[in-house]
Amino acid sequence: MKQNILPAIRLTLFCAVFFSGFYTLFIFGIAQAAPNNGKGEIIEYNGKKFYANVGQKFDKDEYFWSRPSAVDYNAAGAGGSNKGPSNPDYLKEVEGRIENFMKHNPGVQRSEIPSDIVTASGAGLDPNISVQAAKVQAQRIADIRKIDLNTVNTLIEKNTESPFLGMFGTEKINVLKLNIALDGLK
Repeated sequence: MKQNILPAIRLTLFCAVFFSGFYTLFIFGIAQAAPNNGKGEIIEYNGKKFYANVGQKFDKDEYFWSRPSAVDYNAAGAGGSNKGPSNPDYLKEVEGRIENFMKHNPGVQRSEIPSDIVTASGAGLDPNISVQAAKVQAQRIADIRKIDLNTVNTLIEKNTESPFLGMFGTEKINVLKLNIALDGLK
């Protein structure tokens, strides 16, 4: 046992110094080479600054709705609800979101509602929605803003982001960028 303790202590000290110091500085250096020094994409709109990589609350009918947040879009307290899909409280919450969505989007069938528009993400701050979540809202927005549905669908297509390297993930749309582009149609 004595012959194992000294190497274990050395390894522990090496790992503490390496991962707390050198590795951290290495990752910090990589972040400095990234756009905006790794602080994320900042969008300035109407005199306010928004982080494009943090979910924003959009729930007015004239805008594309955001993905629900388990933390009410508070970036200081990111986190999921930790309720499983069989939890009665969680099911009641999701059912309420479905009913609300259908009330504000007449003509949309329950089966057409994508899960990401009625369920919160793991961190509760997802800035993106699926292409289907945007398309299912297009008619409502076209009607309220009195613009052509094809114009709204073209806007959705222009703001669709491809998967990373064309194969990692799914197509997605940043809701903040999409709604800013929507306001730009005026």
